[in-house]
Amino acid sequence: MTQPLSADQPIPFMPGPKPSTKDYQGLDDWRSLSADQQPDWAQHPEFERVMGELNTVPPLVFAGEVDTLKRRLAEVAEGRAFLLQGGDCAETFEGATADRISARVKTLLQMAAVLTYGASMPVVKMGRMAGQFSKPRSSNDETRGDVTLPSFRGEMVNGFDFTAESRAHNPERMLRGYHTSASTLNLIRAFTGGGFADLRHVHSWNMGFASNPAHARYEKLAKEIDRAVKFMAACGADFDALSTTELFTGHEALVLDYERALTRIDSRTHRPYGTSGHFLWIGERTRGIDDAHVDLLSRLQNPIGVKLGPKTTGEDALRLIDKLDPNREPGRLTFITRMGAKSIREALPPVVQAVQDSGAKVVWVTDPMHGNTVSTPSGFKTRNFDDVIDEINGFFEVHRAIGSHPGGIHVEMTGDDVAECLGGADAIEEAHFADRYESLCDPRLNHMQSLEVAFLVSSYLSGEQS
Repeated sequence: MTQPLSADQPIPFMPGPKPSTKDYQGLDDWRSLSADQQPDWAQHPEFERVMGELNTVPPLVFAGEVDTLKRRLAEVAEGRAFLLQGGDCAETFEGATADRISARVKTLLQMAAVLTYGASMPVVKMGRMAGQFSKPRSSNDETRGDVTLPSFRGEMVNGFDFTAESRAHNPERMLRGYHTSASTLNLIRAFTGGGFADLRHVHSWNMGFASNPAHARYEKLAKEIDRAVKFMAACGADFDALSTTELFTGHEALVLDYERALTRIDSRTHRPYGTSGHFLWIGERTRGIDDAHVDLLSRLQNPIGVKLGPKTTGEDALRLIDKLDPNREPGRLTFITRMGAKSIREALPPVVQAVQDSGAKVVWVTDPMHGNTVSTPSGFKTRNFDDVIDEINGFFEVHRAIGSHPGGIHVEMTGDDVAECLGGADAIEEAHFADRYESLCDPRLNHMQSLEVAFLVSSYLSGEQS
């Protein structure tokens, strides 16, 4: 294991006095706790060198940005905004190209335009990007024929190719993950701050799948937005606010060596921030209340998410609130429910009711993907689009019945024309998988299916569907 930073090590975060030993107090307590889903690389000859470098690299995000996101999520918790989070199941190094990043950003912008215009509600946009390079696995090993090798855990840990060399856990991959995240964030900031996201260019985000019903519907909405913008321009409105947008990033904080190494002390407050991403979440497999992931993230100032599966109880949720949000700070804690279409209507109500009765203000988000994964006879992991829609429906039904705010949606999606999830208006069939299945891990909604989801959610938020 790596040694904690000492007070005299350089912390390239913000100008100000150097952090003291007291500022780091407790940040390494997780090392003595149960830590599931961790790479086996501590004995690698490059481990100490890699950790030393990660301890001193510049942060990927800054404390001020993280604080802004927390304020935006507080609006969601209060029922005045909606969170849209989407991106790859597991990012790849080779997939971090300008074209693919821009396609994902375009899709998120389109979805946000649909939600904002249809629901007349601000939408907090967050990419599952610039850090989603590791994945929890149900088994440590994978067997093909008579060969057994370590499971693929995302490109920050090991490679996808089924060879001993590729599947070995290599800490040097963390450095590539860091640098790939940095280049992705640079491009995202250029897109969102340089006019690419200007709402007056809403037509330019459409990516040419005009024959698809979702795109035809989007084009109609884009014309309505154009008319509204032209009307406001004729009235002398100032459009500076439309020229840029906020797009935050988040990922599962799975690899604790990486997350701890990118923890920095903010010189304004002398509090620790995770600077690998604006928003960090804990997975269903690693949310043990006394385990390492919960302990480390409880000490960071970032807004934190927790995935909740169908076996979650109200007591589980309340214990997580006490540990991760003891001051009951709106925007601090997000519960991302991933219960499956068949379970959500029974499993979710007692959890929401317990939180509601406690008075805690959390953000409720649906992840309609992870509880609905199935395998085809040909061996592909997939999801049925109808199941994804059904879980979204169940999520809104439960929250409306209880009187809580259905605050957001978290989807695995891409801006590309892949075929990984079955169904949709322009139906994907299993026969399409052979040529258009690209994910190295879990199946994603393609661009068109993502837009369909946005229109459905917009109808719920606007009250058109109940």
